[in-house]
Amino acid sequence: MSTSLIYRNATVYELLIRALYGRYYPDRYRAVEGLVPVGASVVDLCCGPATLYTRYLRQKSVDYTGLDRNKRFVTTLIKAGGQGKVWNLTSDAPLPEADYVVMQASLYHFLPQATPVLDRMLSAARKQVIIAEPVRNMSSSNNRVLAAIGQRFTNAGDGAQAHRFTETTLDEFFRPYVARVVRQELIAGGREKLYVLNANS
Repeated sequence: MSTSLIYRNATVYELLIRALYGRYYPDRYRAVEGLVPVGASVVDLCCGPATLYTRYLRQKSVDYTGLDRNKRFVTTLIKAGGQGKVWNLTSDAPLPEADYVVMQASLYHFLPQATPVLDRMLSAARKQVIIAEPVRNMSSSNNRVLAAIGQRFTNAGDGAQAHRFTETTLDEFFRPYVARVVRQELIAGGREKLYVLNANS
């Protein structure tokens, strides 16, 4: 299945993300970067062109592995000096282990069955799982044209995604994991919500 234009080119992807987040664009990465200590191991799921690594984590000498189903993005990451693997998260294969397992703005791709993905993240993390997920979305706009664009431009290779989280539904999603949640807060001007969960013991 073909992907949306933004998933075919790292530059186009970054330009769109910058346009959507405006002045809050760096904040979404800094919020995650600040949670990862120097020298930690990180697995980044649905890593895209690995901006989190190339601009924020590489300087902290982390042991970084990015997973994405998009071979172009993985190739971009490897050329930048990181470790990358082509990976389909809809499979039930165990994830590589790391101190921190991260996902930014991608959990909605697995709705309505995102729970198995989070469970595999918790099993792979030695310390914490970090998830930052959009809760204000163009695809849920009352403007039908904007909503259609938002849905069509989010096909990472498995079809356009009509489902999105709101802050309320994201909080509901994490409610069964409340005993593991050590931090939750709105970031990037309220566009995303950050959740940090302690790993399985």
